[in-house]
Amino acid sequence: MSATTNSLIAKVKRLVIPAGCASALVVAGALALNHNLAHAAIGTAAPLNESAVSPLVALDNAVEAVAARVTPAVVNVAVTSRVTDDSGQDGGGQNGGGPGFGFGGIPPQDLPPGFQQFFFGPNGGRGMQPQPQIEHGIGSGVIVSPDGYIVTNDHVVNGATQMRVTLDDRRVFSARLVGVDKLNDLAVIKIDAHNLTSIAWGDSTRVKPGETVLAFGNPFGNFPFTVTRGIVSGIDRPNPYSDDPRKPGDFIQTDAAINPGNSGGPLVNAYGELVGIDTFIISDSGSFAGAGFAIPSQIVKASAEAIIKDGTVHHGYLGISMNDVTPENASFFNLPDASGAIVAQVTPDSPASRAGLERGDVLRELNGQKIANGSALQVAVSEMAPGTRIELGILRNGKPMTLDATVGEFHKNGGEEAENGAPGASRGKLGLTVDNLTPDTRQRYNVPDTVKGAAIENVRPGSPADDAGLAPGDVILEVDRKPVEDAESCGNAIHAAPDGKDILLLVWAHGGTFYRVVHPAGGAQSGM
Repeated sequence: MSATTNSLIAKVKRLVIPAGCASALVVAGALALNHNLAHAAIGTAAPLNESAVSPLVALDNAVEAVAARVTPAVVNVAVTSRVTDDSGQDGGGQNGGGPGFGFGGIPPQDLPPGFQQFFFGPNGGRGMQPQPQIEHGIGSGVIVSPDGYIVTNDHVVNGATQMRVTLDDRRVFSARLVGVDKLNDLAVIKIDAHNLTSIAWGDSTRVKPGETVLAFGNPFGNFPFTVTRGIVSGIDRPNPYSDDPRKPGDFIQTDAAINPGNSGGPLVNAYGELVGIDTFIISDSGSFAGAGFAIPSQIVKASAEAIIKDGTVHHGYLGISMNDVTPENASFFNLPDASGAIVAQVTPDSPASRAGLERGDVLRELNGQKIANGSALQVAVSEMAPGTRIELGILRNGKPMTLDATVGEFHKNGGEEAENGAPGASRGKLGLTVDNLTPDTRQRYNVPDTVKGAAIENVRPGSPADDAGLAPGDVILEVDRKPVEDAESCGNAIHAAPDGKDILLLVWAHGGTFYRVVHPAGGAQSGM
């Protein structure tokens, strides 16, 4: 029996009435029916007077006014993306594409040892070229400036080869990617238009549980420019992502209905100000179940302004993993109350280790301000510019201490700069992404231990890198005659090259080494 059927049966069972009450209820029901029929025979009931419904009418008028003000700033984002039927593709999920499958529908990584070469070539994918597939998706976005800058989610535009934006007045524009903030799942795209209606920024730090909010977007791709009303159910919600615990939380939770297709749409307050960007839901069914989440505007605004200005976002980091202080663990650390963050691990040679932080330290203050929990500290530090000097107030074995630290720059998997040039980032300088040569990467591409450099993970079709003959599995050894040791140094070297200047790469591939001259796309660039 299906879960849905069981659910319906459970609801029916809850309506079963004890036998001793059944006959009385039947008689009462008959009397009520006769009473209603008698009233119906007399005539149609008159509508309620204005004074009786004025509070509801006032509420309706207020919501309609906010919706009329915000809707012209909401856009529909239609994305065409190219996915490759190959082991390099991520699995599915509400916000991503489906998994790449190999022979007979079996994921390549699940084939028995030694079998990949029969279906995917000796390099686990290089022998038989993966077949590109075209996918289409619909998301939402919001105009944040009259000259056509639009904020949406990174997962809406990730991998896009073409983007079309439809405005509330049904005008359609091609859009280009300005930049992404993968850490916060944000992206900025641009259309060539002027005098557009944009939304005003709100202050998400002042949002309170119980406050009325409206969510706008394009649910399921079939219902454009939808508005739903609800309240703020909670604030400072932690990071729910299991893929990367370094992603900051601080999400706004709302019961305003958010469904697939709403991603990237605005969450606004009663004044029509942007307080969040709708980003995900928690649901067993894949559709709204009363718990939607939005990225707070304090994060969105900082990221959007940095992307518009520089094409990228530089996040600060300390190099620690943390646990929140709770009533259960506070006594073990001699703490007076359940606030702050407990250092669970310190990354070697990180800003935290250089500042003298140790496992078991409890972070209580940042620059003299009380730290509520680990999420609050994570958000605060991630929004700081690398190189910022900070003061940390800690308790070590119950004794207060003050440590000085210098915020470092966050690099996901050693190559965050490279990720800004992911497939679909049309303004990437070379159109490729790189990663460190990990043991798994070496095994996947049969790269000897003697080869040092950065492995190419993705090459955008039609990009300068593609034109130069570069492919996933190639290893960049040098950039402009200078050796590179890892993804970070490779990204830095490519970004350091003057715009429009050819770049000479020394590349290892298929057991041999060769030079490749890459002709970057013209103009100011972001990504690689």
